[in-house]
Amino acid sequence: MTRFDHAKYRPNPVIALRDRTWPDRVLTKAPDWCSVDLRDGNQALVRPMSVDLKLRLFNLLVKLGFKEIEIGFPAASQTEYAFARRLIEDNMIPDDVTVQVLTQARRELIERTFESLHGVRSAIVHVYNSTSTVQREQVFRAGESQIRQIAIDGASWVRELAARHRDTTWSFQYSPESFTGTEPDYAIDVCNAVIGVWQPAAGQRVIINLPATVEVTGPNVFADQIEYVCRRIAAREYIRISLHTHNDRGCAVAAAELGLLAGADRVEGTLFGNGERTGNMDIVTLAMNLYSQGIDPRLDLANMATIVSEYEACTGMTVPPRQPWVGELVYTAFSGSHQDAIRKSIAYHEEHRLPTWNVAYLPIDPRDLGRHYQEVVRINSQSGKGGVALILERDYGIHVPKWLHPELGRAVQRVAEECGGEVPSLQVRAVFETEFLAVPEGWALQGYALSSEAGQTHARFSLGGTGQGQTELHGNGHGLIEALTDGLARAFGVRINIEAYDEHALSPGTEAQALASVGLRVDGVAGHACAIDEDSTQATLQAVLSAVGRVLAARGEVAQARRQA
Repeated sequence: MTRFDHAKYRPNPVIALRDRTWPDRVLTKAPDWCSVDLRDGNQALVRPMSVDLKLRLFNLLVKLGFKEIEIGFPAASQTEYAFARRLIEDNMIPDDVTVQVLTQARRELIERTFESLHGVRSAIVHVYNSTSTVQREQVFRAGESQIRQIAIDGASWVRELAARHRDTTWSFQYSPESFTGTEPDYAIDVCNAVIGVWQPAAGQRVIINLPATVEVTGPNVFADQIEYVCRRIAAREYIRISLHTHNDRGCAVAAAELGLLAGADRVEGTLFGNGERTGNMDIVTLAMNLYSQGIDPRLDLANMATIVSEYEACTGMTVPPRQPWVGELVYTAFSGSHQDAIRKSIAYHEEHRLPTWNVAYLPIDPRDLGRHYQEVVRINSQSGKGGVALILERDYGIHVPKWLHPELGRAVQRVAEECGGEVPSLQVRAVFETEFLAVPEGWALQGYALSSEAGQTHARFSLGGTGQGQTELHGNGHGLIEALTDGLARAFGVRINIEAYDEHALSPGTEAQALASVGLRVDGVAGHACAIDEDSTQATLQAVLSAVGRVLAARGEVAQARRQA
């Protein structure tokens, strides 16, 4: 037997829910949110937050729109107690926000909890005890009736102490901790006993929170468990069913979504999933999942850079670059095919002014989160021609014709392979200038003169370069470009065929520069070049000269041909 032995594990029990209805439901609204960053998230930090840092994060949560915020476990430490008192005594809790506190079902802890809340306008007292099979048998070594009594006693003490503070609007919340490891009927039995103490039908606000304290099943099984409870729990119409999923299997968000389909009303979680082990359910991810489906998440996540910055400053945690929706790289495409699709899809979207977002590879508009399109495409050795072209269009207004994209992509890819990393935008521009715009030495057009006779254009061209004399070309043709290629063919003893040509203004207006692009063959060898000039004719002629000059230079024939010319 090896150490990595799957045989020592057994599948978790499932519910035989043959008539489940949650798979046919569709989410149409956001749940009630409760942030547990200041309690569940805080207790999982290497260095828990100070009162000042907790206050800073509390203010962020309020700004984002949370109406229920679990502020801590006041009976657990003086810092937690002091934070609750700071919020209350300094009147820092907005009127539309209800704070929540956690306590175990022990009288002395419940008493300390109510002390910490003295004078609060509205609060949720969240009491819990563990009900799972493994906890009952191995930790508490107690039977079902004893565990049930712990829950009943805790609920009774909460009701009793709340009655002493009639100026506060109280909500009571109970969690059968490790719900997913508890037999469903027994979990319902304990919850019903608590509900019987609190009497929600008589007007008491009650929340039953069903936590996947440790995620032990797939999200579909969790959904079955939630639907099973929702069907059988007492006073269902008077209570809110809440979910608190953890991410041990990486499915916390999925479990919460399916749990909402199964009938839950409320979700607890943290920003970016901070929490014990692999973390809590990520509220940002779930909220953005809803947003991407046209559902108002009832949270303001528009300024994501500030949210991430504040979260990291308060917790000391970092948001991974591939974090769903918000990571640094999630709106970045390195794949060439992705880049090309993004470029075309964005152009189509803008051309047709589509009323709803539907862009390839971008499930939402990054601008909704304060991101920018220059982050969408970055170039490395895996990038393709479309991405490189988009960089030039987006950052420099240079629209390279489609037939030139393959050559441009190959030129940039060579650079990426040499450096082994990302090619930044400025370097993409530099490659374009070096490989396509730069005029080969001695091939700069110095001037030209032309005359026409009997439908033929007769032209003289002067070429030159730094420190060199001029070369004169003479050619004839039906137009200026044909006359130039004729002159080049006569001078250098080659055959030139123009295969592709494009010329357009780089910007509107009569003063705009023109970009000319030429693809040709010299004795069957391909050459490409571009030129920019205020005179479109000058740009076109120079592009032809540069393309021919590049081919001849590569063949080592330039010096000899010049001597002949």
